[in-house]
Amino acid sequence: MPATLFGDRTNKDQVENGLTFAPKFDDRGLIPVVTTCAATGQVLMQAWMNADAIRKTIETGEAHYFSRSRQQLWHKGATSGEYQIVHDFRTDCDQDSLLLVVEQKGGKCCHVGHPSCFYRSIPIGHRTDGLIQMTPAKD
Repeated sequence: MPATLFGDRTNKDQVENGLTFAPKFDDRGLIPVVTTCAATGQVLMQAWMNADAIRKTIETGEAHYFSRSRQQLWHKGATSGEYQIVHDFRTDCDQDSLLLVVEQKGGKCCHVGHPSCFYRSIPIGHRTDGLIQMTPAKD
């Protein structure tokens, strides 16, 4: 891939309607990414990417992220065997958020052993005058 991977963001119409990939990174050089299951549509996780993670994901067809806690590139599955094979990679209308649609290898996306990182439900329509108690999500 060429050294200049991303397009210019100065033309709003080009960013919102054009076909040149021009992601908007935050002040830390990161962009949020939501990852869903290609087979079920279930949201598996939300993470962050930097330019290197995007480049590696495009080049390999496997999900790479940036770990904020470890401050390093993270190839999903490299240590756990829970790889993510990318079926589709998208950006939203103003290119400040990404979507990965993946085939989750190994069956457990979450580092604590769940198929999805979103394994708890937060109650809605209830008073919030005390600690909020979550329930296991019904998938």
